[in-house]
Amino acid sequence: MADDLSPEYVLSQLEKGQLFPFYLFFGPNEFQLEKILSRIRETFIPEAARDFNFNLFYCNKGGKPSPADIVDTARLVPFISQNRLVIVRRIENFSSKDLDNFLPYLDNPVESTCLIFVSSKTDFRAKFYNKIKKLNRAVNFKKLYDNQVSFWIKKTAEELGFEIERDASLYLQQIVGNRLIDLYSELEKIYVRYGKTVVGMKEVKDLVIYSRTHTIFELIDKISFRKGAESIAVLNRFLDEEGADVRVMLQIIGMINRQIGLLWQVKSVIKSGGHPADVAKKLHLPVFVAKKLIDQSIQWRMEDLEKAVSLLYHADGLLKNDSYRQLVIENVLLSLCSRTPQDAVI
Repeated sequence: MADDLSPEYVLSQLEKGQLFPFYLFFGPNEFQLEKILSRIRETFIPEAARDFNFNLFYCNKGGKPSPADIVDTARLVPFISQNRLVIVRRIENFSSKDLDNFLPYLDNPVESTCLIFVSSKTDFRAKFYNKIKKLNRAVNFKKLYDNQVSFWIKKTAEELGFEIERDASLYLQQIVGNRLIDLYSELEKIYVRYGKTVVGMKEVKDLVIYSRTHTIFELIDKISFRKGAESIAVLNRFLDEEGADVRVMLQIIGMINRQIGLLWQVKSVIKSGGHPADVAKKLHLPVFVAKKLIDQSIQWRMEDLEKAVSLLYHADGLLKNDSYRQLVIENVLLSLCSRTPQDAVI
């Protein structure tokens, strides 16, 4: 079976004005997917001709367009333009039978039309998905590994019009996380504030130090180093800003649970004789993040991590049903931080 196309390949085709007659866009990286769809809309059809040559279909569960209507639209000759663009969203809501109605068109597509199917759930055992994959027209928008995000930050900064130093990009990733939409928002703020310049660690720290993302990652760091009083202080600051509803509480539990999993993996690598570089490679992390996790993992024994998983599981249930949510989350933090670093063993 043919390999999936990369989003970068589609962009290179777009720059040449040579898009294929159809594609399937899929994968978890929704931000990149939407960015490329926007680029295609803005570039493939001239603005003056867009109203006549761009069609968008939504396949909602409540009401779906017929495949016949979509195919008929795709077969229309472009008007005052060389190309036509048709985007069909949420095709996972089509039945297999509906999707099979597109198969004859895939065998004989209109060359002047670019028909893009967008799916958030794909089953390549189905005839429709399987055929597109075999024809090498499936574009996989993969989630970036941790060690790829810093490069994306630097590249995106250049596209916005400024340069960001490597240490600053790594720090921004550590504070904000790996969600590209959140990182893009922070990069836009940096550009608005500093303009076309070189942005270093100081500028990034000045901009994000009081942000919500900084607070939640600061909380995770305090817990990871098992600093109980400081954890409670950061928690209260976070809840003052975000509120103490169940959604916020469950987000905190989810973040802690992810961190416990990372610490578990780090200890496993170190126990088997691994070094910081091995941790970074195995967990797909920048080396400086790996070193920090190693320092944090020293504060925990394996049995501590096992107890933490159980504690978080029970807390998840209590938070969904209990009215004393803040008390529950505070007890979780104090329980997690109850061991002192001096007593911990690797």
